Amino acid sequence: MQNTIIKNLVILGGGTAGWMTAALMAKVLGKTVQITLVESEQIGTVGVGEATIPPIINFNQALGLDEKEFLRETNGSIKLGIQFEGWSQPGESYMHAFGNVGKNFPFCDFHHFWVRHCQQGGRDSYWDYSLNYQAAVQNTFSPIAKIPNTNLPGISYAYHFDAGLYAKFLRRYAEEKGVKRVEGKVSDVRKNPESGFVESLVLESGQAVTGDLFADCSGFIGLLIDKAVGSEYESWSQWLPCDRAMAVPSASGERIPPYTRSIAHACGWQWQIPLQHRTGNGLVYSSSHWSDEQAHEALFGNLPGEPLAEPRIIPFKTGHRREQWKKNVVSLGLASGFLEPLESTSIHLVQSAATRLIKCFPHRGIRGEEVAEFNRQSRVEMERIRDFIILHYKANQRRDSDFWRACEDMPVPDSLKEKMELFRSSGKVFRDFDDLFTEVAWQQVMIGQGIVPADYHGIADGLTDGQLADLMQSLKTLIQGTVKQLPPHEAFLSRK
Repeated sequence: MQNTIIKNLVILGGGTAGWMTAALMAKVLGKTVQITLVESEQIGTVGVGEATIPPIINFNQALGLDEKEFLRETNGSIKLGIQFEGWSQPGESYMHAFGNVGKNFPFCDFHHFWVRHCQQGGRDSYWDYSLNYQAAVQNTFSPIAKIPNTNLPGISYAYHFDAGLYAKFLRRYAEEKGVKRVEGKVSDVRKNPESGFVESLVLESGQAVTGDLFADCSGFIGLLIDKAVGSEYESWSQWLPCDRAMAVPSASGERIPPYTRSIAHACGWQWQIPLQHRTGNGLVYSSSHWSDEQAHEALFGNLPGEPLAEPRIIPFKTGHRREQWKKNVVSLGLASGFLEPLESTSIHLVQSAATRLIKCFPHRGIRGEEVAEFNRQSRVEMERIRDFIILHYKANQRRDSDFWRACEDMPVPDSLKEKMELFRSSGKVFRDFDDLFTEVAWQQVMIGQGIVPADYHGIADGLTDGQLADLMQSLKTLIQGTVKQLPPHEAFLSRK
């Protein structure tokens, strides 16, 4: 393989991961690489990743997709953030809203001014200064880049969509770009006896699909990355206690709110994802604390409409492959690892892995240096997202069940512990290089779950009391005035 130009990429598995990978590869590498996707209609997909984060906008734009057509074909809706209900204490809620909060200051984030304001008696919520939050709770949306007549950032958004319809939409796109689809189940994987590299996939029909590089999008089974080349799996269940999900679609409610709901229960949490034609629902829970029957009772007791199908149970183990790229197999999606859908990162991790593969795509043979860099970046990305998700569990203040008490008491990675302690004492939080989540995202989750800084940055003292009061009031007025001018979310979705 060292002197062989990589000409044939074989993707095993369809679904969202497979067709996202195929579409992006065809768009960027289609003129130099033959892309073949192998999938079987007999094998189902997990397909519960229906909520996304703002980088999906960049992915769709890179492919040249029309937003109106995309939303129509996937029954999609707009997502402005995630509403966390009962995560700090029962009955309390906050939102991880996308986009900016307040006004950006050099060397000092806005929340320092808010902390000073609160210490002087101000009673405003941090989210009074979030345009995304105010638009979300008032069920409005328009893709404005800036607040009118200011330099303040506008709305940042992502999507909810039907993952199955998105895969079909991307399949049409990819096949038009030259991707060859092969129907069939893999019965054998042939490897080079000396190098251990995969050479071909043998289907039940007897057909052999050969390739130079293989992308494993086969889901939890990891047919190539696990079974064929043996990349070890590192479990993170000591920090992320949930190991099962129960998913069911239901009829929609009266409105289509432009945000995801994450509702904490006694031994896990429930998602509600509003689409145009239905609502996606699921319960993520710990099998050590709840039986499937108890989970069923909790989920079906809190649906926004009549269930439209029988529930599916999805066992999982949080963690990642120690080598997401091993030999000539690159794993993407669930084959590479799994972080529960609390912050809607599953589809993004496919996007980022496919982008990373393009940047590290081998030319004349597969080189260890490229593989090592791909794996390093993948590991760092997963660990930082892992810490952000652990934060939600660790920072809960619930004492109403063994599950939540164990989460609050558990030791966490030093990287997270240090970040929490720094914020609690000083209000400072720093985004690591290439961290997916911004400082504002960390601030919202920590403040929302009761970690309010004891101090603030001294730069915030640069304003007089009167100037600070004027700043806070003017920002609230601007945000509320802007939201009042936005159309209802449903009106945006119904545009032709």
